[in-house]
Amino acid sequence: MALATRTDRRPSMTRTLWDSSVGKKTVMAVSGLIMLLYLVVHMIGNLKIFFGSGEFNHYAHWLRTMGEPFLHYEWALWIVRVVLVAAVVLHAVSAYQLSRRDIRARPTAYAHRRPRAAYATRTMRWGGIILALFIVWHILDLTTGTAHPGGFQPGHPYQNVIDTFSTWYGNTVYIAAVLALGLHVRHGLWSAAQTLGAGRASRDRLLRALAGTVAAVLTLGFISVPVAVMTGVVS
Repeated sequence: MALATRTDRRPSMTRTLWDSSVGKKTVMAVSGLIMLLYLVVHMIGNLKIFFGSGEFNHYAHWLRTMGEPFLHYEWALWIVRVVLVAAVVLHAVSAYQLSRRDIRARPTAYAHRRPRAAYATRTMRWGGIILALFIVWHILDLTTGTAHPGGFQPGHPYQNVIDTFSTWYGNTVYIAAVLALGLHVRHGLWSAAQTLGAGRASRDRLLRALAGTVAAVLTLGFISVPVAVMTGVVS
């Protein structure tokens, strides 16, 4: 009599974590914090434009040479890009799957809607879509130059920024995306704190104030650049 053999394998801890709602929320929180850290650094770098073309262009060149001579030219920049792409993909996939799971859990709508919760959910969903589309446009505009409104000049980011924000549609797209970003960060940072266990009833007001402050600083910092170009402060 042949002995029966078990061919089924238990899923790995990583797969089990990913399949759970808690795991997906944790992935969303961590990937969101990675992107938030990048946004803070990116905003600070953008503000160098107020110190003139030499300072701004030098900063852009440094981004490609950071890590040398240990790393080759642009290696560090590509590492940052790969980490960011992974964070964006994991964040988006987790958000989509959690949304679908939530819909399946309650196929019929609530008899009485919760306006604040519904508003936050819609803001995060549409804000995420707007930001995803903006990232594509932003890369095509100021990284590859494919959608740049003027004559794109590789190695001259200061002039490229001036060209983009000298057009009404460049300013409109950028400012609209930054406003969506502010709302996304405001709710997302607070949600990440809850997911990672930092949220407490006694800290709720402080966390909301922190999230609002970070969102406001990022919004004003990013918007200051197109406004400065429009008003002639930067030219």
